Amino acid sequence: MPLRRIVNVKKICRYLPYLFLPLLLVQFASAQSGFDVNVGFGSAHAKSTGQSFETFGDGVLYRTPSLNGFFLGFGGNLMLYKHLGFGAEFKLQPNKPDYAGLKARTTFWDVNVIHQRFAGKRAAMQLQGGIGGAKMSFYLSDSGCNGFTGCRSSTQFVDSSNHFQVHGGVGVQVYLTDHIFLRPQIDVHYVRNFFQFGTNVVPSAMVWLGYSFGDRP
Repeated sequence: MPLRRIVNVKKICRYLPYLFLPLLLVQFASAQSGFDVNVGFGSAHAKSTGQSFETFGDGVLYRTPSLNGFFLGFGGNLMLYKHLGFGAEFKLQPNKPDYAGLKARTTFWDVNVIHQRFAGKRAAMQLQGGIGGAKMSFYLSDSGCNGFTGCRSSTQFVDSSNHFQVHGGVGVQVYLTDHIFLRPQIDVHYVRNFFQFGTNVVPSAMVWLGYSFGDRP
């Protein structure tokens, strides 16, 4: 067989898998029941350690706070079948509350398997379970005044602490229209070695507002 023909056969074999890719995508699209994107509003809670620290070495003790306040969330769910899918969530404090003389921001992220126990035209009940991480980021806030620039304030990143977490949640997705929904959801985060607070178990509550693409049952 001529060398040129052998080379052409090898090229054709190399690109054969791409010929079947559209068929796989069609099968995948027909199997899935919908894709959701959502934004959430809520809160998370953990008690204080009860400790105080001399953060700046000036003899002043600063107490560690509890975790509470407003959290903002972003997420998405891909339902492969009517009762089974996958999702991801990211929740953070948009502000930076005080923490022992510093500013601190707490974030949670997780990827989950979703079991949709009930799925109707106007409502669906979802159970979620997965793994992810929690992060504490610390900042130093400073302000000062002078005759040249006036009064200014600045916030500088100091350090961060990352933790592994296990997540579980339950929510009821209520459709306001064929595509827009609200999902009140209760979550529990088990954060390994979450020493910044007095417990590793962090409950949270969120209300998610979202939009569903694709077909639903």
